[in-house]
Amino acid sequence: MPLSELRTLALTALIGTAGALIAILIAFPAPYLIGPAIAITIAGLAGLNLAVPAQVRNVCFIVVGVSMGATVTPEVIVAARTWPLSFVMVLVAVVILLYASSWVLQRFFHYDRITALLASSPGHLSYVLSLAAETRCDLRAVSVGQSVRVLALTITVPLIVEIFDLVGNEPVLVPLAMSTPVLLAMLAVSALFGLLFIRWNFPAALLLGGVVVSIATHVTGFVSGGVPDWLLVPTYVILGSVIGTRFCGVSITDLRTAFVAGGVVTVVVIVLAAAIAGGVSYLTGVPLDAALIAFAPGGLETMSAMAVMLHADPTYVGAHHVLRLMFLSVLMPIVLGKDARQR
Repeated sequence: MPLSELRTLALTALIGTAGALIAILIAFPAPYLIGPAIAITIAGLAGLNLAVPAQVRNVCFIVVGVSMGATVTPEVIVAARTWPLSFVMVLVAVVILLYASSWVLQRFFHYDRITALLASSPGHLSYVLSLAAETRCDLRAVSVGQSVRVLALTITVPLIVEIFDLVGNEPVLVPLAMSTPVLLAMLAVSALFGLLFIRWNFPAALLLGGVVVSIATHVTGFVSGGVPDWLLVPTYVILGSVIGTRFCGVSITDLRTAFVAGGVVTVVVIVLAAAIAGGVSYLTGVPLDAALIAFAPGGLETMSAMAVMLHADPTYVGAHHVLRLMFLSVLMPIVLGKDARQR
């Protein structure tokens, strides 16, 4: 890694850590994610050049995946029998959120149809931006709108859970942390599976690699224990920082319209997703905190980490976000295809 990247990473980590400490002092929920996200966003809009190298970000995804899988027990597998209706509602929610947000952007902000659809996609940021780059749309409006959604959901979801006292009463506990040799072996094997999933074009491939390896070893009893805090806490701080860096290098003037549009759409998305999550929780008996995080169209890695931090069921949350991303991978080209060719 070049020296310039190391310096940028060090500055980003320093600001992100300061944000986390402030969030802890003012008792924010999920402070290791929210604090860095807000601090880095402010610093980036102020003109600082902040970034997290892809290699570091990818390691964080693997760590979160291993942490998620460590909570899976045979009892969790039994409980999954109540999830089929919830999985179906994920697909319904994606369609509702996509078209409701698109209508708002076209009706009130005069976005063209393609830009509105891409800016409204409830997730899969990197995939959506790749599609945007291949079509004639307002790429900045799409990227800003999507980034506002991720940042706003990172901040608001834990606040909603906290304000309405939805935090799980029984923390997801793992008796002991994995020993260092076992942890390193787990991360190495997870990385190999992640690379395999990348070749197969799976969404969030590295995180899935960690989840698959961790679940397989924990369910069978081959491995016990979770990711130690000395690794997990810095991982959360880095993930929060990654979210904030999406606003670096963009002026406030250029952001104004796109930021307002993204904010309005995010409110619409949060209200609709919360309503759907509430219905699913009522019908299936899934705890409301887990349903809210599972149906919030934020980043898979961020929402999965948040589930662990807020003591929601990370397996339930992760499964629903993976399904959402896979569905979007198929849905978006179909939705855009005809209109894109007409431009």
